[in-house]
Amino acid sequence: MSFGMQEAGVQIVAGIDFDGNCKSTYEANIHGAEFIHADVFNLKEETLQEQLSLFKNDDELILIGCSPCQFWSLIYTDKTKSNKSKNLLIEFKRFVEYFNPGYVVVENVPGVLKRKEESGLDEFINWLAENKYKVHFDVHEVSNYGVPQYRKRFTLIANRVSSKELIPVIAQEKKITVRDVIGEHNGFPKVRPGHKDSSDFLHTVAGLQKVNLDRLAVTPKDGGGRMAYVDDENLAPKCHKGKTEGFSDVYGRMWWDRPSPTITTKFFSISNGRFGHPEEDRAISLREGAVLQSFPKTYIFKATSIENTARMIGNAVPPKYATAIGKAIIQNHKNAV
Repeated sequence: MSFGMQEAGVQIVAGIDFDGNCKSTYEANIHGAEFIHADVFNLKEETLQEQLSLFKNDDELILIGCSPCQFWSLIYTDKTKSNKSKNLLIEFKRFVEYFNPGYVVVENVPGVLKRKEESGLDEFINWLAENKYKVHFDVHEVSNYGVPQYRKRFTLIANRVSSKELIPVIAQEKKITVRDVIGEHNGFPKVRPGHKDSSDFLHTVAGLQKVNLDRLAVTPKDGGGRMAYVDDENLAPKCHKGKTEGFSDVYGRMWWDRPSPTITTKFFSISNGRFGHPEEDRAISLREGAVLQSFPKTYIFKATSIENTARMIGNAVPPKYATAIGKAIIQNHKNAV
């Protein structure tokens, strides 16, 4: 979110994150901003105000909340670990009430809208409206905003500088596809599973067991899936053998001429989704996952493992989508002044 806003022309003052592993990556890409390693549950409004020299009622101040979204995800997962983070929107509201900024942005999974009373979203929206904010909230498909990926995100943009409802600025009519950003013609040389790229380009690929190599070998190029071997005694996973319904994406290849599926934190593994390269017998690389999230090839990731890097990439707000939000705010501010 910070990088995309920065690309739109917003000056980033600081980013707050509980995960200290993000610090080096954040500071390498967000110019002049301070990385604050903190648990927002324990962070006081006055402390943040003093640390960053912020002012209350500042029309040019944007407060952005992108809380972890696993608890509100529509995908079935164990919610135990994410139970505490489900209340982060309520904590974010403290800072909005205290600073009364010109603009407020919240980004999350669509599930937060379906359970808006439980998540605190209902109360938050009502407070914003009562305090003279014009509020837009909806679920947006990021492939409409220059991101080569299908991914639905809940987005709230609140504005008290004008009476205009702000929505992200559409980038272009034509959707960007996998072919538009990866492949040899886009500077991604062919590599084998297990390839390690020690340069900043990070064209690093996870290794594959022989059975997965054999599965990919018979999976049709450009969008093929596990149905190619669903009845094969040796290749079909036991849980999928003979089953032609459900889980159609796992072990599948991406299509060249469509946006990619949602890039998750496990995009380096073909068993976790349609993360097979459209043509090569491997999962997509770290950099390929990043460009499908709309990160530029020059974005620097600083992490110690494939898993940690993929977590940062998969958890990120696609930068071009953040830019679309930032452009809406900047245009509104210029017109309102």
